[in-house]
This record gives sequence, C-alpha cells and structure tokens, in this order.
Amino acid sequence: MRSIADIKKELEQSADYDGFICQYKTDERSGVKKLVNTALRRKQAYEKEQKRLDAITVYERKYNEKGIELIGGIDEAGRGPYAGPVVAACVILPLGCRIEGVNDSKQLSAKKREELFDIIKERAVAVGVGMANNIEIDEMNILQATYKAMRAAVENMEVKPEYLLADAVTIPDMDIPQESIIKGDAKSISIAAASIIAKVTRDRIMTEYSRQYPYYGFEKNAGYGTREHEEAIMKYGLCDIHRRSFTHKFYE
Repeated sequence: MRSIADIKKELEQSADYDGFICQYKTDERSGVKKLVNTALRRKQAYEKEQKRLDAITVYERKYNEKGIELIGGIDEAGRGPYAGPVVAACVILPLGCRIEGVNDSKQLSAKKREELFDIIKERAVAVGVGMANNIEIDEMNILQATYKAMRAAVENMEVKPEYLLADAVTIPDMDIPQESIIKGDAKSISIAAASIIAKVTRDRIMTEYSRQYPYYGFEKNAGYGTREHEEAIMKYGLCDIHRRSFTHKFYE
C-alpha cells in the first residue's frame, strides 16, 4: 500500500484528476480521502476555467473562421489617475491560444498580473505598447490622449494586426478594421491580455516615479486619487507628472 506522502506527491505532480480520483476513491484512510477531495476541487476549478476560456475566445474564433489570423486586442490603463501617463497595449495571440488565468486585469492580484505578463510576452505573436504623458493629457483631454496611446501601441508592433478588438472604444484615424466590445477585457482573451500588459507596464512606470517623487505613494496608489495621495498634494503641492486638468477641482 502506498504511503499518504507518496500519494500526495503524485497529486502535486499530475493534472490527471479523473485518474487520481478513480484510483484512490475507495481508499478508506482519512488522509487519502482529503487528497481525493482536493483532486475533485481542482478538477472542478479546471473545468470552470475551461468554460470561461471558451467564453472569452468567442470573438477570436469568429474572426479566425473568416480567415483572419492576426487579431490584436487593445486596452489601456491609467485613464483615471491624478498623475502619470495613460498606457495602452495591443496583443496578438497565436491561433487557438488559451492562457489559463488571463482575465480583466482589475480582477487579478498584482502578483498574478506579473506572472501572466511574462507568459503573455512569451507566447504572443506580437506585443505593442504606447503611451501619452500627463502634459499631453492636459493638452488634448484624456480620451484623445488614450486614442493617441492606442494608435502608438499598434504602430510599435513588429507584426501588424489584420483586425482590432478594442475595449469599449472605436479608435479614430486607424487604417485597420476594428470592433468595439463593451467590457471587452472580460469577453476577449486578446483584450484581457492587453489589459494585463498595459496595467503591469504602467504600474512599473509609477513605481519608478515613486523614487523620483517619494511623497505621493505612487508605488502604492499608481497615481490614483486616494485620500493619502490628496493629502500629500495639499501638503507638498503638485509634482511634474501630475495632471493639472484632474487636480484643479481641489487644488490650484
């Protein structure tokens, strides 16, 4: 009879949950019963994730079936903060690509976003990033600055998309056909991947800025209008990366 420690090691090293459950479901040892229940929960979680991946690859499959292979998902991070740039990313994933865990970046922990950032960069056909800084945001407004960042993200790709899927916007002045998808970062794996690239890129930029401007907590708030951030502005004033058009309502 195999030891419980060996059975536990087998479970950790195998993704064949059905086989594991079938093999050990009649073992009456309490430790093995717990492991079987663990395998059952992991199986259920895996099946749930596969259903979610089926749902968020619908748009990609639709265009793949029309003969379009290079589909670029595009999204941004940083439209709302008081400071820093707005960052956009465009991601082309390979045909049929399914990356477990890829989702709207707002639904993921910082640690999970960092993990998926590396996986997406490794598996993507192409990734492009563009941005508009706080001065451009003040000059042209946040929507136009977002469009600028999105166009730059596409322009910075080594492989150009044949079609774009965008999160809730139609990007003007683009020569690539596109579809705007409401809540697209939760409905399209390509847009979700772009949201992760944009968010992680921007968070890293703001962490770098926190060393230059240490009073505002940019490494924690990423420039968003937290109470501590507003208190720092009132105490120290605005720094070079603050958006004047966002802060004028409470600070002149």
